[in-house]
Amino acid sequence: MSFSRIRVGDQVVVMTGRSRGQRGTVTRKRSDDRVIVEGVNLVKKTVRPDPNQGIQGGIEEQEAPIHISNVMIYNPSTKKHDRVGCKTIDNGGQSRRVRIFKSSGEVIDG
Repeated sequence: MSFSRIRVGDQVVVMTGRSRGQRGTVTRKRSDDRVIVEGVNLVKKTVRPDPNQGIQGGIEEQEAPIHISNVMIYNPSTKKHDRVGCKTIDNGGQSRRVRIFKSSGEVIDG
């Protein structure tokens, strides 16, 4: 299993592009290092009608994927974006890797 700095459910801030500065939650992570953030990077897409599936045609707004290098995790204690590091914690003979905020060193996921 590979160690991932950004995971589904994380609060992130968009750093570059049209949606710069916006904050949202990661809803999906794709295999090509792109993430879909809720309510961010909205694009309009035309949809063709399909009466068999009950789809009415028109223009639809949906979230487009953003490359993982263009988002940073949100640190609620400093209320800013932050870099993510990893650290190994020993629990009575068992060791596990956890994500930490680089600025403060506090653990992200319990």
